Amino acid sequence: MDSRTLQLLEFPKVLQHLSHFAVSEAGRDACLSLLPDTDPVRIAERLSLVRETMHLCGSRDVHLSVFPDVAGVFAFLKNPLAYLDLDGLAGVREMLKAAATLLDGLGDADSGRYPGLSALVAGLTLPPKTWSALSRCLGPDGTIRDEASPELYSVRQEIRRVHQMCTRKVQDFFQNKDLQFMLQDEFLTISSDRYVLALKNNFKGRLKGIVHDYSQTGETCYFEPLFLVELNNDLQEHRQEERAEEQKILRFLSELIRSEQGAIERTFAELVRFDGLLAICRFAAKAGAHVVDVAPDAPLHLTEARHPLLVFGHEGVVPVDLVLHEGQKVLIITGGNAGGKTVCLKTLGLLGLMAHAGLPVTAAEGSTMPLWDNFVVSMGDEQSIEQSLSTFTAQIRHFSEIWPRIDARTLVVLDEFGVGTDPSQGAALAQAVVDGLLERGAWVGVATHFPALKAYGLSREGVRAASVIFSPDTRKPLFKLGYDQVGASRALDVAREQGLPDSILARAQEYLYLDAGNTEEVFDRLNRLAAEKEDELEKLKARTQEAERKFARKLEKLDQEKARMQTELRTAAGEIMREWREGRRGRKEALKELAQLREGVAQTRGEEEEVKKLSIEAIAQGQVLFYLPWNKKGQVQEVDGKKERVRLDMGGVSLWVSLADVQPGERDKTDGGKVVVRSAPAPVTPLRLDLRGFRADEAEAELARFLDKALLAGRSEVEVVHGMGSGVMRKVVHEHLKRSRAVDSYRLADADEGGDGMTKVVLAG
Repeated sequence: MDSRTLQLLEFPKVLQHLSHFAVSEAGRDACLSLLPDTDPVRIAERLSLVRETMHLCGSRDVHLSVFPDVAGVFAFLKNPLAYLDLDGLAGVREMLKAAATLLDGLGDADSGRYPGLSALVAGLTLPPKTWSALSRCLGPDGTIRDEASPELYSVRQEIRRVHQMCTRKVQDFFQNKDLQFMLQDEFLTISSDRYVLALKNNFKGRLKGIVHDYSQTGETCYFEPLFLVELNNDLQEHRQEERAEEQKILRFLSELIRSEQGAIERTFAELVRFDGLLAICRFAAKAGAHVVDVAPDAPLHLTEARHPLLVFGHEGVVPVDLVLHEGQKVLIITGGNAGGKTVCLKTLGLLGLMAHAGLPVTAAEGSTMPLWDNFVVSMGDEQSIEQSLSTFTAQIRHFSEIWPRIDARTLVVLDEFGVGTDPSQGAALAQAVVDGLLERGAWVGVATHFPALKAYGLSREGVRAASVIFSPDTRKPLFKLGYDQVGASRALDVAREQGLPDSILARAQEYLYLDAGNTEEVFDRLNRLAAEKEDELEKLKARTQEAERKFARKLEKLDQEKARMQTELRTAAGEIMREWREGRRGRKEALKELAQLREGVAQTRGEEEEVKKLSIEAIAQGQVLFYLPWNKKGQVQEVDGKKERVRLDMGGVSLWVSLADVQPGERDKTDGGKVVVRSAPAPVTPLRLDLRGFRADEAEAELARFLDKALLAGRSEVEVVHGMGSGVMRKVVHEHLKRSRAVDSYRLADADEGGDGMTKVVLAG
């Protein structure tokens, strides 16, 4: 991807914001190195993985601890004679610890729902030898534990013993209070790796021993009395043994890491990828971003799009819809200065780069965009004094260089193309350039003040015109687009706001009348109509949202009523069965009442489905519906009232569907949404019950439930498997069958059917 294009669209600034959400230095570097991709398979995989991660993070708290960048460790270990120091080992241990914490947080993520994440988790392994050894040998502070080896434990015990003896001898020596005034400090200290006393300098000749050093002021000398010399010599020997043992442990741990280096490197790489994914999720949550579908045949349909840098820098950013209909490839934006034309173009280009880099974009969920292999940007003033290029010359030179690479999978962003020369010639050149881009099938976004290009936008097939809207009352920009119209440039209004004298403005108005007549009133009326249209659309959207909320509340109420009725049904059915078993109700009467209960539930379900049924009059173009056969959302493109069907666009696939196959909004959500309850045929009651392995009381309860279900299902004969064994289970079964009113008769099975291990039961008619 051309670095100039990335800089003009400010893509690196977005990556800077993204990198702030990573917890590791390696994760931040990975975020900053993200680039847009052009392979549709890789883009789809990236977006799918991000969508899975966002879904998982929305349902559980996935936490990643801070971990160091250990890439240098792997490079260092390529030398077979090298071994790591404590810092390197502690870094590997902290990295593996972060991986272990992440694995605990991910838990048993459903591989069916999260296939991409599951594959990523498979690479997060904890090499058993390295992980166990580092956990056992290194302490929380990164030092080597005493228990790392028996030899190290023994020598450190000796060092502690020497320290205790030195402390005791010093205490015994200075029991004499007349000697205590010589000390600058009552405690032992260390100088040149030996135990010494902090002695006042003027008393150093009073005691026999060795002076090792002086303080900066010279008032204190570090003095080793003769009675500590032998102990310090022993201490030095033990220190040397300790260092030797520590070196052995460092070499041993380094060799373990080297032996499992491949798995450790994979774990580190996957951990960095997870850091980037979790950073993307936090970025999306902060910016209100969503994953959009990118496909070769997808339409350009970005609703409620916002420039991400404005989102992070301001509050209350006004969203804008960037939409082209089928057959349209060019969007020409006109209107007054400071109305947001350039921001719209930059938003289009930047969101395209983000989506192709696998990032969520600051647009509404369900937005789509085509697959673009190339991004071409020409923004405003591109003059170069160093190269002696004017604005116009620089524009044309750059465009001439990239012209051969433009094709049907290119997004071209032109901001004020053709300025810097004669306006009529610049406008003619701009129209010719757009014609050439249309012939090549490229996608184009243009911002212009040329009147000829405005008329071109309204008349040329495949081109859609839009205008930035200003408030009719205050003449302030509303930062919205009014489609299928053009707007005035409002240069005089901007000049007035910036303080240009009224005398100059009045004379400019006179020249404007002489030059082209007064078109201001026409454009004012168009702007007023566009503002009114936007107000009406906002009100319509609010009414639609309110209707959807009421519909959702009614569905929720129906679900609650269904749950209540199901509870009442189970209670009533249980009461009927209990009365039948106790002999207070006949079998036919019980079955009749149970059938009546089922009819009541079926009638209620039918009423519910009637409520849920959509009306063709309630469906509008652009509405999002849920297509049940494909379990997927789609946007309404056309409505056929006669045949009661709608044409849905689902990720670039467009088809006519029956009204009975769609429902409003989203369905089948199991996390945070309402669970859809669908009726299913009751499973067929099994003909055979196997009681082997049950305790006597469990077997009797299970047998009672089995007989009840068999009766309700209309069975006339069942089989009970109790096994031969000692005959205890058979006795329990037969005693229960003898008492049960559900049983007409029973007998042991024939030899070829199971013999004494099975009882065949005939139910009461």
